[in-house]
Amino acid sequence: MYKRFIFLIMGLAAFFLSGSAKPTFLTEETTLVINKIKIEITGASTVGKYNCSNTFSIKDTVYINSAKKEAFNTEIKMSNFDCGNKIMTKDLQGTVKVKQFPNSTVCITDVKPNGKNYKCRLNFYITDKTLKYKDFILYNSDDKIQGTLNLKFSDIDLEPPVKMAGLIKVKDDIVINFSLYKN
Repeated sequence: MYKRFIFLIMGLAAFFLSGSAKPTFLTEETTLVINKIKIEITGASTVGKYNCSNTFSIKDTVYINSAKKEAFNTEIKMSNFDCGNKIMTKDLQGTVKVKQFPNSTVCITDVKPNGKNYKCRLNFYITDKTLKYKDFILYNSDDKIQGTLNLKFSDIDLEPPVKMAGLIKVKDDIVINFSLYKN
C-alpha cells in the first residue's frame, strides 16, 4: 500500500513537472516581432480596378494575451502610397486629403488567439475619423499576420473621385488589406 502511494505521488510530481498539467485557464503571454508592414487599398471604377500600396520597414512587437494591454500602434504616411500611375496616385492623395491629414494610424490591442488566427481590437484613424472594430480577425501564416477592412469612402466622409466630366467614377466601396510581416 505504501509503495502504491509513493508511486502515485511520484507519478503526479512527474506529470506536473513535465508541464502537461498546466491549467488551461492560464493564458501564456507571447510576442510577435514585426519587421515590415504592407498596406493595399483596392477598389473599382468605371474603367477598371485599382490597387494602391504602401510598404515600409518597422521594428515593433505585437503582444498576445498581454495582461498589460500593450498596443501595437503605427503611423502610415499617406503620401507614400503608390497606385502604379502618377495620376491615380495624385487622385488618391487628393481624395484622402493628404495635405490636411498626412498620416493615418492603426492601433491593435487586446490580441487573443482564435484557433490558428488571432482576434483583436482595431482602431483605424484616417482623415479625422476613427473606425473601431471590436472582434477583428488577424489571419496567421508562417511569415505574416494579415487583416482586411471592407469599407466605403462615405464611411470616412470622403467623396470617391470623379474625372473627365463623370466618364470615370470611382465606386464607393474600398478594401484595405494590411500585412504585418514577422521576423
